[in-house]
Amino acid sequence: MLLCPSMMCADYGRLQEEVKALDGAGIDIFHCDVMDGTFVPNMAMGIMDIKTIRTYTDKIIDCHLMIENPSNKVDWFMDAGADLIYIHPESERYVVKTLAHIKERSKLAGIAVNPDTSIESVEEMLNLCDYVMIMTVNPGFVGQKFIDFTKKKIEKLVKLKEIYGFKITINGACSPQVIKELSEMGCDGFVLGTSALFGKDKPYNELVKELRGL
Repeated sequence: MLLCPSMMCADYGRLQEEVKALDGAGIDIFHCDVMDGTFVPNMAMGIMDIKTIRTYTDKIIDCHLMIENPSNKVDWFMDAGADLIYIHPESERYVVKTLAHIKERSKLAGIAVNPDTSIESVEEMLNLCDYVMIMTVNPGFVGQKFIDFTKKKIEKLVKLKEIYGFKITINGACSPQVIKELSEMGCDGFVLGTSALFGKDKPYNELVKELRGL
């Protein structure tokens, strides 16, 4: 199970300490949500945030680009230290070209699939995906409820990962109960926000240990 803390939920007044504590707790991937206020009606994280996180960890950093025309900007984030880039197919005219460029730079490429995007519409892109992230909430905001019908999409994707060889990550309302259920379905990783990790009255190492035991 890949545990991926959403750094949008971290305490930015003490970001260095947050990164070190999460790293020490044994998380797998630092998940960074980048929003431009256009593709989604919110703004979050940027180049300097990625550089700061990169300074204090050797773990994988992913960038979830909720931005318009990511092809014009993916190099910014890879140069800042990101190892894995997720793009939304709706935001990019030539998705396959952008995914290929990411892989040509020896980085990991992924797509993020919104609740209203069908698996059938993105299947051709899976040839170039190392990761596919299913959005189980609408992108752009924290604290939303899990959208139950996305489980049907996950079932389809689990079958396809045997063909294409990507990993499935889940982003949105990943409570311990959701993590247990979807990991048993065949999902590989989970983005951890306020439902399972941040804002709790336990240290990160205890919470990570509990999630590993699900």
